This record gives sequence, C-alpha cells and structure tokens, in this order.
Amino acid sequence: MARVNENFLKLKSGYLFPEIARRAKAFMEAHPAADVIKLGIGDVTEPLPPAVIRALHEAVDEMARRETFRGYGPEQGYEFLRNAIIEHEFRPRGVELDADEVFISDGAKCDTGNILDILGRDNKVAVVDPVYPVYVDTNVMAGHTGPADEHGRYAGLVYIPVHAENDFVPEVPNEHVDLIYLCYPNNPTGTVATRETLQKWVEYAHEHGALILFDAAYEAYITDPAIPHSIFEIDGARDVAIEFRSFSKNAGFTGTRCAFTVVPKTVQGTTSAGERVPLNSLWNRRQSTKFNGVAYIVQRGAAAVYTPEGKQQVRQLVDFYLENARLLREGLQSIGIDVYGGINAPYVWLKTPGGLSSWEFFDRLLERAHLLGTPGSGFGASGEGYFRLSAFNSREQIEEAVERLQGVDLT
Repeated sequence: MARVNENFLKLKSGYLFPEIARRAKAFMEAHPAADVIKLGIGDVTEPLPPAVIRALHEAVDEMARRETFRGYGPEQGYEFLRNAIIEHEFRPRGVELDADEVFISDGAKCDTGNILDILGRDNKVAVVDPVYPVYVDTNVMAGHTGPADEHGRYAGLVYIPVHAENDFVPEVPNEHVDLIYLCYPNNPTGTVATRETLQKWVEYAHEHGALILFDAAYEAYITDPAIPHSIFEIDGARDVAIEFRSFSKNAGFTGTRCAFTVVPKTVQGTTSAGERVPLNSLWNRRQSTKFNGVAYIVQRGAAAVYTPEGKQQVRQLVDFYLENARLLREGLQSIGIDVYGGINAPYVWLKTPGGLSSWEFFDRLLERAHLLGTPGSGFGASGEGYFRLSAFNSREQIEEAVERLQGVDLT
C-alpha cells in the first residue's frame, strides 16, 4: 500500500478558510432565511478592468488564427509582461531588474509554498504571528516542523508576536534563523512596515546569512508615500530577499490567476558543504520542470494592467476597496471597537470586545448580525482576541454590514 506524507497529519484540523466555510454552511442550513454577508475570505467582487477584458478578447482571437496561435509558452513568462512589470512596478521606485529575474506564475499563494522546493529541510524558519496560514502549513507539509502544541504553534518554527502593545511591529529575533517570512501590507492585520523596520530585517539577513521571503501581494493599497512598496527599495535587499507579487487583489485576477515572483541573481543559498548557489537558477529549474507557465491569454490580460487605461482602471478598483475599508473601520470605531489596519490595506483588524475569544466573536457576529468574518486565532496564537474583516465586497453589502454592526450588541 502507498505510504502517505505523514507531515500532512500534523496539520491542525482544516485549512482556516474551509473551516470557516463549513461553519457558515451549517449556520445557513439552520437559518435559511438569514441573509449572511461574507467579509471573511479576501476574494474580490468587482469585474475585471475593461482594458483587461479587451486584451483578453484580443488574445482569444489570436488563438483562433494559425498565424497568431501559440502553444507552449516560456515557463518563466512572456517577455512582454516581464518587461512591463519592471518598467511600471520597479523602475519608478529606483529598482533595476533584469527580465530573467522576474517569473510569471499563477498565484503568489502558490509561489510562497512552492519556493520551499528549492530550500533545504534543515533551515530554521521565522514567521510573524499572526500570519497568513500558507507560510506555516506549507512548511509543515514539507517536513520542516514538529507537531503543534495546544496553542497551534509548531515545534521548529520561530514565532515573532505582533499585537497592539508593540504597534504590530515585529522585532528581529535574538537568535539565528535562516528563512524569514514577511508580508506587507500585512495579511491579516492590515498594517504596514516602515523603511526603518525593513532596513533592520535586511541588516539582520546580511548578518545571519538569512533569506527574506517578502509577500507584497497588497502593495497597491499603500496610500502613505513614505511606505516602501517593495523590499528591493531597501539597500542590500536584492542580496537577501525574494519578493512575491500578484494581480489578484489590485486588478481582480483571483479567478483569472496571474502573479509574479522576483528572484534576483545576486541572492544565494548554501549547500551542506558550504558552496554558495544562486537561487535564481534553482527557481528557474524548478519552474521549468514542474510548471508549464501561465496561459498566453491571461498574460496579455495582465499586461493590459500597465496601459494608461489599465493603470487608471486598476487605481479605481483599489480606491473602491479602500473606501469600503474606511467605511468598515469608521463603523466599528463608532461603536467603540478598537480597530487597526484598513488604511494602507483592504483588511480591518479589530480587537474583540468584551474579552470574547476570536471564535466566540465569530459566532456572535454571525448569529446577531449575520456577518461572516475571520477569527484572528486562525492566523496564529497571537491573533487570539482579534478578528479580521475584509473590504472585498460590493458597496451595498459593506454599507449594509456597517448598519448591522451599529444595530446589534456585540459585547
């Protein structure tokens, strides 16, 4: 009989969001008349920008003609998209990249998990707590951890707690680690990292020979001009960091699937014998072996994001969700709830009122207001007593949600 990967058996119950879906389904089956508004999973609701739709249609037409039909494309992505990314995302911020340092993929979530394929099993891994669950769960699956304790923390990982008392700023570890996961703007807390904070992490990585895995999937939501959009805006970062980006939350590609990862040719790892190896070539080999690339049609749609019309339309989308976040944030504040995030990010992170646990507040919010959110404890032990609401929804639904919040007792 085939042996299973027993590391999967270490995972706590189910992945957070399917567990929320299961509980929500049970509630709605028991209360079929309830009109539940979903503010949990960070899935966009607004249509793709018109410039993207036009490019997708044109690309489909190309595929209908022999002279413009395309089969297998480059696993790393077409140069027209990689060059557009460099020209519009990085060069204006003083970051110079080569096209072969940018890899097009079908999602930042996929890449943050798949990157472990090129990294060894004996690395000491640090995560900010609370944290996007994929970072932890993929390390568990890969056998990089021991079992979880009663708080859900896994042996072998270094947890760096952030909470209101330290202004959600993670301190660099006082011990050696090899891999560091950073996500800014942060999911789930909606907070951002200053240039000074990121500089400390880059300096730590240089001192310890560590690698920063920097998830910048929400960078389009940064409104403060002093906040860096890319880790590579920090001096020395291109020698110690890999950056993950996505078209999902800015251009609405959650169902279309397109993202990219930047692996500078100067970032290296070491073998057990101490030999230094460029990670760019390893990632290229991994992608070429396990991935056939993103569809040409989708890449043409992504490239349209960088046209003058596309940039304006994407900005309108981002501003729409940021306004939703403002409405949620101010609505919660009006009933005396402590709120964080929601300014440079599409997520509002709140302190549960009345000493309720995260899951207790989940149940109360669902039962009394028919609103669905995400318990903070699902993002890690330090998320206990907090709760995340997503601004990804229609304006009508957000306004209704605010009315419900203000019309019930949640304490």
